[in-house]
Amino acid sequence: MKFKSAATADPNVDFLDGQLLVAMPGMPDPRFARAVIYLCAHSADGAMGIIVNKRARKITFRDLIVQLKLVESDSSIRLPRSAGKVQVLKGGPVDAQRGFVLHSPDYHVDDATLAVDDGVSLTATVDVLRAIVEGSGPDRAILALGYAGWSPGQLETEIQNNGWLTCPADADLLFDEDLDGKYSRALGKLGIDPAMLVSDAGHG
Repeated sequence: MKFKSAATADPNVDFLDGQLLVAMPGMPDPRFARAVIYLCAHSADGAMGIIVNKRARKITFRDLIVQLKLVESDSSIRLPRSAGKVQVLKGGPVDAQRGFVLHSPDYHVDDATLAVDDGVSLTATVDVLRAIVEGSGPDRAILALGYAGWSPGQLETEIQNNGWLTCPADADLLFDEDLDGKYSRALGKLGIDPAMLVSDAGHG
């Protein structure tokens, strides 16, 4: 699957690759309530992002790599230390059975890895999982099942309708193991106290 990034789009248009989308309290879609989404690709063709603060239920990274036969079940306890830190997230409602790995830029595979910005890359092939298991993968990584997608112009409309706030992303927030705190931290980057938000906030 290829996603066109802003780097290959019209340079005169302000696209949001590498930014965070933070759901407003009035978000009408319950799947995105209190969601923090890292935008991996945004162009005139649409947008694609990964929810980074919702844990996938009933599955761990060890469970997943055993299912994929990357390790034998009795070998999973001998994983590299870094592999034990990889969280499995609910990345979005599209392609929910497919894995997408957001990771630090110290891992790259030509034609498979998209460098979203200087600090974050995206790889959606099993090679990155195998590298993590073998201890040769990225230093920091999260595995998301599924992604969020927008058709041309859809995301811009949702932002104009106060569905999302946008703010710069940083790797510390993105890869933080404290999923429950990411929403408040993202708002804090904008100087916003979550308690002060109301669902019908305008552009004042």
